[in-house]
Amino acid sequence: MRLLSYCIEQATVGGWRDRTTDCCFVMKDLIHHYGAWVVFALVFLESTGLPLPGEAILVSAAIFAGTTHNLSISLVLVSAVVGAILGSIIGFWIGDRYGYPLLLRYGSYIGLTETRIKIAQYLFRRQGVVVVLVARFVAVLRSVVGFIAGANRMPFVRFIIANSAGAIVWALFYGLGAYFLGKGIEEFARPIAITLTVIGVVVVIVMIRYLRRKEQELAAAAEHEIPGPLQA
Repeated sequence: MRLLSYCIEQATVGGWRDRTTDCCFVMKDLIHHYGAWVVFALVFLESTGLPLPGEAILVSAAIFAGTTHNLSISLVLVSAVVGAILGSIIGFWIGDRYGYPLLLRYGSYIGLTETRIKIAQYLFRRQGVVVVLVARFVAVLRSVVGFIAGANRMPFVRFIIANSAGAIVWALFYGLGAYFLGKGIEEFARPIAITLTVIGVVVVIVMIRYLRRKEQELAAAAEHEIPGPLQA
């Protein structure tokens, strides 16, 4: 909360570079005082859907561990993995418990008819594992993918498998990269993050066009797999 309130406060003054530097200073201070607990907390909260710098705190903690040796990198990685898994499970539960009923009740006002909701559920049953895996590496999607998967009734076991695998690979990639490369990780991670974001945007656009062309076929397939009216 200290980091979040400070960054929000600083968002109205000074240049972006100054704000980024200040937030990085706060993160280092939090890591120094609270160690891996702050990694767990921020990654957990980010994964539930809150706009917090989970990836940044992981990288900062790993650099701290590699340069000072006052913090175990294993503890940092475990904290990030556990926080990511548990946070996304909470997001999934919120989506399943509250998001899905809201979609059924109000979705038609934004064009999400019952047929389209069934199509989304059908696609998440078929391709949800890939979506959850990729989303872990895309900043915005990482925060909301649990909620979206829950709202679309993705099978929980598949979600757990994909979410856990994504969390482990994500934590190892950024955590070990930052531990061994230090600040040089940014030279590798930033292009990859940008590339994945661009790919994500392109995939969304392609999927929207595909759904528009194949909506009737997908609706028939979804009705076959999920027959009858949807129940909240």
